[in-house]
Order: sequence, then structure tokens, then C-alpha cells
Amino acid sequence: MAETTILMVDDEAEIIRLMEIYFKNEGYRLLQAGDGVEALELLQTNRVDLIVLDVMMPRMDGLQACMRIRENNHIPIIMLSAKSQDIDKISGLSIGADDYVTKPFSPLELIARIKSQLRRFNHFSGGSQANANEIQIEDVAINIASHRVTVGEEEIKLTPREFALLKMLAVNRGVVLSMDRIYEEVWNEPFMDSKNSVMVHIRKLREKLEKNPQQPRIIKTVWGVGYKVEADHAK
Repeated sequence: MAETTILMVDDEAEIIRLMEIYFKNEGYRLLQAGDGVEALELLQTNRVDLIVLDVMMPRMDGLQACMRIRENNHIPIIMLSAKSQDIDKISGLSIGADDYVTKPFSPLELIARIKSQLRRFNHFSGGSQANANEIQIEDVAINIASHRVTVGEEEIKLTPREFALLKMLAVNRGVVLSMDRIYEEVWNEPFMDSKNSVMVHIRKLREKLEKNPQQPRIIKTVWGVGYKVEADHAK
């Protein structure tokens, strides 16, 4: 079984040294970078399972690095920042981060967040990036590893949240997913009367994937329950 590799990107070396002890105790391999430029270089030559990415760094900050990483990769990303304003958290999550931890943080909390994101990613991708094969649903092809979706020969641009929603439905094809389960998995926060958020994202997905969004072939509504992708439409 391949060793789990964590890339920690932070210009505060003492934080990385501290976390190295905890990573070692969990059996994780640590790669470290001091800024976004160095992180992107490491990703070119190393297999990485999860990235812990600080926001405030020289040369290329965490938000810029996150956007660059998301162009070609859907590795779980946990943003790390001294900023605690809601707008900073929203900015990180909206450009593709999967979670957000505010400094100062408990190393044990960060380890718990890492484990949670790894479990979620492994569930969606079948256990490894190398085996994250393309899912085909009629004329829609979803590549989990490259974060790429095509309809026929045309590549469709999805936001990170739209992709996460489509991926969840595709991986769980044949299963009716309730709105609260979808919201808690995709938004990574408790469901509190957030039906409109799910419905709006489903509508946007249908507009991008369907020739006739009013009569969807891919994402079916199960009235009073939630949504699903038919098992016999996927392979």
C-alpha cells in the first residue's frame, strides 16, 4: 500500500517542524514548501495525497496556488490562515479548497481534518488517484483525478462545488441522495434549511450538461427525497 504523502506549504518553518512530528506518528510522508511556486514545482514530480496550504506567503500566496492547482488536479486542499473573517474562508472555499483551518490551530485538529478529507477523497475516487478512472454517464465523461468534464467532445467548465456535486452523484450512481446528505458532503458543513443552495447548483449543472435542462437525462429528481444518477446510465 502506498504511503500517504502530505504536502505542507507554509513560510513558517517552525509550524512545519511541529507538524512533521504528528505526521510521522500517523505514518504520513511529509513534503514541504515555503511558497506556492515551490509547491507547484513539487507537484510536478511527486505523488501527493493532500495539501495543507497557508494563505499568506511570499512570491505566490495560497489563494493563487490553490487556483493553479485546481486547473489540473483535485487533490484535497486544506487552507491554513491567521485570518478568521468569514470572507477569507469563503474566498478559499470558493476557489477550490476543501476545508479551512484558522491559526493558531491545534495539531490534533489539523490531523483530524486531514483524515476526514482523505476518507472523503478515497471514497469518491475508489481509494487512489491512480485508480480514479473516468466515469461515463451517457455522453458525459467525468475524470475524477483531472477535474475534467466533457459532454461529447466539448469540455465543460464547472466550479469546484459543481464538480464536487456531480462527482458525488456519479460515484453514488443508482443511489438516491437526500438534499441534506448532499449539502453536508459537498459544502462540508451542517445542513440547516439549505435546500435552495442544492437546488440552484443542480439547476446550473443541468444547464451545462443537458441539451434540454427541463427534461434531464443525467441528474434525476426523486420528488420529496433528493437526486440520483441512474446506475444503468453510467459505466
